[in-house]
Amino acid sequence: MRPPRPSFAPTMAATLGGRAARQLRLLLSALKPGIQVPRAGPAAAFGSSVTSAKAEVNGVHLHYLRTGDGEHTVLLLPGMLGRLLTTEPAGKPRRYLSALCDFHPFKYPLFSTEVQCSFLQPESERRSVASDSATPCTIQSMEFSRPEYWSSGETDFGPQIEKLNKKLFTVVAWDPRGYGHSRPPDRDFPVDFFERDAKDAVDLMKTLKFKKVSLLGWSDGGITALIAAARYPSYVSKMVIWGANAYVTEQDTEIYQGIRDVSKWSERTRKPLEALYGFDYFARTCEKWVDGIEQFKHLPDGSICLDLLPLVQCPTLIVHGEKDPLVPRFHADFLHRHVRGSRFHLMPEGKHNLHLRFADEFNKLAEDFLQ
Repeated sequence: MRPPRPSFAPTMAATLGGRAARQLRLLLSALKPGIQVPRAGPAAAFGSSVTSAKAEVNGVHLHYLRTGDGEHTVLLLPGMLGRLLTTEPAGKPRRYLSALCDFHPFKYPLFSTEVQCSFLQPESERRSVASDSATPCTIQSMEFSRPEYWSSGETDFGPQIEKLNKKLFTVVAWDPRGYGHSRPPDRDFPVDFFERDAKDAVDLMKTLKFKKVSLLGWSDGGITALIAAARYPSYVSKMVIWGANAYVTEQDTEIYQGIRDVSKWSERTRKPLEALYGFDYFARTCEKWVDGIEQFKHLPDGSICLDLLPLVQCPTLIVHGEKDPLVPRFHADFLHRHVRGSRFHLMPEGKHNLHLRFADEFNKLAEDFLQ
């Protein structure tokens, strides 16, 4: 069914400059069945466009971004409340797709003049991403040829999606179930939630027809990566993890309790997540996450995945920020000792988000290790 065209579009186009009007007509033309929209051309910074889509995996529609066309496939695994996009980049006015038509598959900001809705994917790769839309219209994917508008502060992996070498790597980043745009379902934390995330991540990549992958896992995503590498050794080529831990201590639970109440978070950290999730879901999920992590404290040795570390076979790089306030140094040292053949790299000024704060250094470190 064709979505109704907004009655205000001609008026809006008339008030815009010539180039802007043409861009508006291009976006609206993408909503007409049967009209092909040209693929976005390569971006100067990226060397390729970024495709956003969903795939049905283990009964859940998982959202992911994909960029690059290198032979080496890399999956980025985010941390707690992991998300790929927020709705309001700092310093930019809000402007949603719903401002141009009466549905909003993602509420992605239309700051780039080259955002295109694409209906050109092969039939086997088409997935609906209209998860919060009431309209029967389905957008299979969206392509971004100027991704600087959503880098760094708007994603868990902005600098990696933007700057990792697209000729060497095909980069995929995902929202685990219950996070970001992989909703529904709401996020929950049974005792096996890391195992579930690991299976979802591997099954997603298999659904996308990748034969082998390397993993870049941050925080909770690092734990997920460890489990995936241990459970699926023939599928994981290499792994880089940072901000991860294999067990929970009393010191850890004191740290976790300090972040339970999101109203005490800094506004800079809190606001993008509130914009994405709404305050109630954001606050409730954070509380559930703290409870979910603390349940490991009651297991023998506080184990999250201690028994799996000897099963990791792939080359592994463990990165740690000396000033990480959430994951103490002893966790990284433990992983280095118990993941056979692993390498360790310490960033003296790094904190928990070292891959964002020191993006160029981290990206070079990761690229050199993965090649």
